[in-house]
Amino acid sequence: MQTGRPDWWADAVLHLSTDPLIGRIVEKYSGEALSGRGEIFQTLVRSIVGQQISVKAADSVHARLEEACGAIDRESISRLTLEELSGCGLSRSKSQYIQGIATSDTPLLPDGYEQMDDDSIIKHLVGFRGVGPWTAEMMLIFSVMRPDVLSLGDLGVVKGIQGLVPEAETNEQMEAVAEAWRPYRSAACWFLWRSLDPVPVEY
Repeated sequence: MQTGRPDWWADAVLHLSTDPLIGRIVEKYSGEALSGRGEIFQTLVRSIVGQQISVKAADSVHARLEEACGAIDRESISRLTLEELSGCGLSRSKSQYIQGIATSDTPLLPDGYEQMDDDSIIKHLVGFRGVGPWTAEMMLIFSVMRPDVLSLGDLGVVKGIQGLVPEAETNEQMEAVAEAWRPYRSAACWFLWRSLDPVPVEY
């Protein structure tokens, strides 16, 4: 797992800054960047916590989780009961998902994942209960640090694209808008999030 700024980030900024739609956003935030945590389980937990709640609420729940178990990893989470997880503000189902994955013997990423394409990794990840396509995409962007993930299941990405092209209403239309951002659509997602939130998005 990479930590810090991905090695392709400078190329992504150079590519996206020339785009007539997203270029001005990239120029505004070009001094900032996506930052990898180097630990995919942390990204998984943050993503599950953030499902269908606001960023502010998710940050509050995550802070309580950290207070309860210290560093968030499979071992520390597996020591907490469902009641203790729920006491941090997680729903019963999210508590079950996180605990189930923490105690699973299946590796979050299979051997040789570096040679797998994005769709194959997503297929593996959604095999874990509680991990849907959106959560898997956040793991690809923020932990595996794949450069070309377009997460149209994310409301912020949709809002960002429609802010640039209001008539882009369907997934097909939004994909057409984002076509020019290949092969750095992960970076495009990050810049769209950055344009909507007062602080950089992290998972």
